[in-house]
Amino acid sequence: METDQPLVKMEKITKRFPGVVALSEVDFELRPGEVHVLLGENGAGKSTLIKILAGVYSKESGRIFLQGEEVHDLTPKRAQALGIRVIYQEFNLMPYFSVAENIFMGREPLKNRKTRMIDWDRVYREAQEILDRLDCSISPRRLVRDLSVAEKQMVEIAKALSVDSRVIVMDEPTSALSMHEIEKLFQTIQILKGKGVGIIYISHRLDEINRVGDRVTVLRDGHFVGTKKVSETDIDELIKMMVGRELKAKFPYEKRDLGNEVVLRVKNFSSKKFKDINFSLRRGEILGLSGLVGAGRTELARAIMGLDPIESGTLEIFGEEIRPRSPRQIIRRGLGLLPEDRKGQGVTLVIPLIQNVTIVALHRIFKNLLIRVGLEKKLALNYVQKLNIATPSLNTQVMYLSGGNQQKVVVAKWLFSQGKILIFDEPTRGIDVGAKYEVHQIMMNLVKEGNSILMISSELPEILGMSDRILVMREGRLTAELTREEATQERILRYAMVEESQETSATRMEEVHA
Repeated sequence: METDQPLVKMEKITKRFPGVVALSEVDFELRPGEVHVLLGENGAGKSTLIKILAGVYSKESGRIFLQGEEVHDLTPKRAQALGIRVIYQEFNLMPYFSVAENIFMGREPLKNRKTRMIDWDRVYREAQEILDRLDCSISPRRLVRDLSVAEKQMVEIAKALSVDSRVIVMDEPTSALSMHEIEKLFQTIQILKGKGVGIIYISHRLDEINRVGDRVTVLRDGHFVGTKKVSETDIDELIKMMVGRELKAKFPYEKRDLGNEVVLRVKNFSSKKFKDINFSLRRGEILGLSGLVGAGRTELARAIMGLDPIESGTLEIFGEEIRPRSPRQIIRRGLGLLPEDRKGQGVTLVIPLIQNVTIVALHRIFKNLLIRVGLEKKLALNYVQKLNIATPSLNTQVMYLSGGNQQKVVVAKWLFSQGKILIFDEPTRGIDVGAKYEVHQIMMNLVKEGNSILMISSELPEILGMSDRILVMREGRLTAELTREEATQERILRYAMVEESQETSATRMEEVHA
């Protein structure tokens, strides 16, 4: 249902922040019934352009047209009134309110306009109808605080669908969704296109572009690089447009001779989220852990770190058998966790980079109850240089760094604590293709130095591209262990999605260990 008349047209948009030009004369347009993909590395200006369209930021120069009519002085309220909705990557939900209340927040249907009484039956009924359109099984009465990351993402999408939006911006909408939920999202996008809705789609998952995109615009360093029809370009060309160079290899994996020294052994681990988990991790190995969202992968990682209780089982760390009871106990034995929720759990956004690096191992810089400031600076600077963290200074608040550099700060923190076993939970979620390559290179350098990594990822190319061995989980149980040579996307998906008898699954795992 595309037409030649743009739904949105942005001409020569310029925006400056103190010390940086975020956008310089950027052009962008969106047609009715079109999915226009917006690409660029972190810091390229994508978010700034979207926030100008949404009225969050004001432009310094340039013009904005909606259906041919120029609009001025956009505010968030006016943008929404004009039919522009943004689904941000960072959720904008009220945790102590229900799903239905979040969907209709500020727009609740009333029983009586005079008394201003809310029609709660209608609120929950209409919320259920929207969730049903998404084939989403979330109850509209559940509190948002009790939802998973993937479920919160679906609520954000439901919010956007609850109003008559002409323009919907989706910022990394699939970053926390399972494959089933992604397929349902793509089906919803096709329905919206058929109704003439224009969608601006931002994603770092380049393989999604061919699935949903009609056109793609690339930004680099705040400048417009070009617009292409998706059917007339390919991933290699887009990467070159984004980073200004070719990435010779998508994954910097190097085959190494791995010995048989086991640094971590998980024995008979069980909790409310997973059952009878057994596996080992060798020195210098990247062990991939795959599975659908909700399979229990993150819960397993948290239990290993002593963050969540287990019902049974033990860990063997460098030959010492223990039952995890607290994070401090595990960290002291050389483990570290790079969590899926990087901003919420991995870093402290409002404190300087230097303190984020040293916070988990202050004993290294304490003497006579005082912090040795010079030593702290020297050690932190060493990791900043080693990991190539792009920052104005050690005292820059982490909130001002890109997603890729924030991830590097989390790695620096665990290296500072002298961790030798690192659990990477979704290590490249929400970071651009160039930064992904850097994080993967850091991982490879770490294992070449003798460290070991358990990598949890929902991206099958990442699992296949970086792992020496691969474990697959389904509904809280390990269903397969594959060598790098055995693993394919089809085999991993089969073990992650197809139900098998416990007897068959146990037999296969015994054969692998044998």
